[in-house]
Amino acid sequence: MKKIVELHDGSTLEVGLTGNPYGKVIMLPVAKKSVYGQEADSLKMWGVDPELGKHFVEGLSDTFQVLYFDYEGHLFEHPQSDSLTPENMAQDLLHIADEMKVGKFSYYGYSWLALVGLQLAIRTNRLESLIVGGYPPYEGPYKEMMTVTEKTYEQAMNHQNIPEYPHEEPASPEAIDWNNIRVKIDPNQTKQFFTMYQSLTDFNDKEIQDKLNFPKLAFAGEKDTIVYGENFGSVTVDIIGLLQKNEKQLTSFGWDVEILKGNDMNHTKAMQPASVLPLIKPWLMKHFLT
Repeated sequence: MKKIVELHDGSTLEVGLTGNPYGKVIMLPVAKKSVYGQEADSLKMWGVDPELGKHFVEGLSDTFQVLYFDYEGHLFEHPQSDSLTPENMAQDLLHIADEMKVGKFSYYGYSWLALVGLQLAIRTNRLESLIVGGYPPYEGPYKEMMTVTEKTYEQAMNHQNIPEYPHEEPASPEAIDWNNIRVKIDPNQTKQFFTMYQSLTDFNDKEIQDKLNFPKLAFAGEKDTIVYGENFGSVTVDIIGLLQKNEKQLTSFGWDVEILKGNDMNHTKAMQPASVLPLIKPWLMKHFLT
């Protein structure tokens, strides 16, 4: 079943519900639409599955009902430059569930969509479980990400009228000089994420742990440390370091913590279906099929 759902800003998003009609519902806001041809080849160069959403949905739908949509893709097409706040995001996600006649559900998000899952969890009693990947749910890097998103927005504003850089498609990700790269993007697309982190300035994830009374899993790749150059505030977002540092604390709060091993298991690789499904599907089955 597919349906067009109107969000808080009046924009509309295609949402799907498929899978085992007797299974628990898993919300997947990470379900990007498949791309083909040259665009697919470019994504593969960066280690990204061009059919990421399809593979997630297919991988889970034999056992569970999957409520899926591409929230990030929607926001790039319909930027919410001044209204991408935790309250509005939670409102959107709950409205989507309502429109699809879904009551309780589990949630899986990665990176900033993992952060969204935390914000949703403290604003509803409808979550049955929570899986956050690529973002530590305790002592998260909110200040660092606010710096990165602010600098990205500033660059997008300053570079609106200059030629794109690099001028030619790089041969590989390693060929890009990240210290000198210029952001050439719609400023509204970048401002919305600065708005989001700005609205989380006073948020303390240590104080919400006792509200998360359901099964929960946090994971990251063992090489998930992102070092940003001067253009992005010279900050380091050490996802794996924070997760490892607080693993015992998280376990005491009832979290399951998993590290995806591999010398190349960085932020991008650890979000691909081939990496994630072998971890989250058995975990969900353990909690909901026994």
